[in-house]
Amino acid sequence: MSRAALSAADPSRRPLTADDARYFLTRAGYAPDARELAPFVGLTRAQAVDQLLMQARRTAVTPPPAWAADPPLYGAALKGMTPDERRELNERRNRMASALSAWWAQEMATTPSPLTERMTMFWHNHFVSSDDKVREPTVLYRQNVLLRANALGNFGTMLHDVSKDPAMLIYLDGAGSRKGHPNENFAREVMELFTLGEGHYTEQDVREAARAYTGWSLDRSTMTYVWRADLHDTGTKTVLNRTGDFDGDQVLDILLARPETARFIVGKLWLEFVSPTPDPTQVERVADAFRASGYDIRVAMRALFLTPAFWDARARGTLIKSPSEFVTDTVREFDIGYDDPQMLAQQMRVLGQDLFRPPNVKGWPGGDAWIDSTTLLARKQFVERMFRATENANAGGPSAAMSVSSTPIRSGVQRTALRAGQAMPRTVAGVRFDLSRWLQPYALGPVDVPDGASREALQRAVLPLAPAAPQPPGVNSASFLQALLMDPAYQLK
Repeated sequence: MSRAALSAADPSRRPLTADDARYFLTRAGYAPDARELAPFVGLTRAQAVDQLLMQARRTAVTPPPAWAADPPLYGAALKGMTPDERRELNERRNRMASALSAWWAQEMATTPSPLTERMTMFWHNHFVSSDDKVREPTVLYRQNVLLRANALGNFGTMLHDVSKDPAMLIYLDGAGSRKGHPNENFAREVMELFTLGEGHYTEQDVREAARAYTGWSLDRSTMTYVWRADLHDTGTKTVLNRTGDFDGDQVLDILLARPETARFIVGKLWLEFVSPTPDPTQVERVADAFRASGYDIRVAMRALFLTPAFWDARARGTLIKSPSEFVTDTVREFDIGYDDPQMLAQQMRVLGQDLFRPPNVKGWPGGDAWIDSTTLLARKQFVERMFRATENANAGGPSAAMSVSSTPIRSGVQRTALRAGQAMPRTVAGVRFDLSRWLQPYALGPVDVPDGASREALQRAVLPLAPAAPQPPGVNSASFLQALLMDPAYQLK
């Protein structure tokens, strides 16, 4: 059978074009630059998916914050503190919280494993904890490390570990649950948000499960999990029609044994990576494989990425970039320079995604909720800032003049004279962008007027589909590219 016939019979053997590879890497991670894109062009879909999964890391490359191994801030008694000491402690906590957000934003911007960070964010928004309640940056840092280590590991293992994680025990009030006074908060959320989904359990199941989780507690001096047998309810419980002297781990295993759990997780993964409209038949197929594997997340992701619906042209450009994706995509694709990663975290917060502070226990809703008049304006202002950081140099600064004059010109491209101008400042409003260098692979300079082929190449490089507002011919490369990034299609992936 010919290669073409094999590709037709088995879609997973179809080779990736540059557009396919860019789509895949953007959906599975962040918008790639040319160096990230090249190795995937020509691979089959299956080869590309396997390579991405094989390369996924379990740890961050960004060094941890300097205080990551420090003891908890509020472990010591606060009663003896003066008002000034309390204020100083709170100010230190706020500095640590800002540094923690900057650390994760830096990891997103520089990681060689974008899929890992996308999955870490997915689980951060699934197993929600918030700095607003936890108030201990070291504890939230440890939870983030846990999520990353298990991001593409085993869901069951992660569920057990996260359920006893100190940040989760604080956020869902699990640390104070005891025999005779079980706290139902965690028991309810673990069924509704972490495993089964709404409609697959009763209030009686919640009450009985809450008794099983009694005894899970915290050592406040170290902010580590401890088991307190004297606080555990050893009586018989009935959860989801199963009866026994269950502890918390056994109840989690009962939840994992239910087919609704795999279906619920795969449905959320579909919304995150494939389209806003899950296909129930395909979700069921992927969920069956996920459950049969013992909840191996790589098995679910491989099946999801090889679903024909993932590659369907009608699915492209149907998902809205989250603020963290919008900022990280732009920084990585255009090789944006910045002095302080805090700028990245601040920009994500302005756009509506404050890292380590999801709005409530359900996390950020995503989708259309990411965009309103305020956040859309903020996204455009970020792009404008990026171009302000390059316009002086690209108007004819010395380095730009050398760069542009040495660039081969394409047939049909109109090269205009450079105007006198200032050299590019090192940083403008927090960012640096060398547009001349970015345009070099297209044989264009910022003031060149691209022909039709060049315009098409630029458009395909930055947008998942045709712009909503096509630009008239005759504009130079810098203006044309900026218009593409201002187009509504740039908000999509």
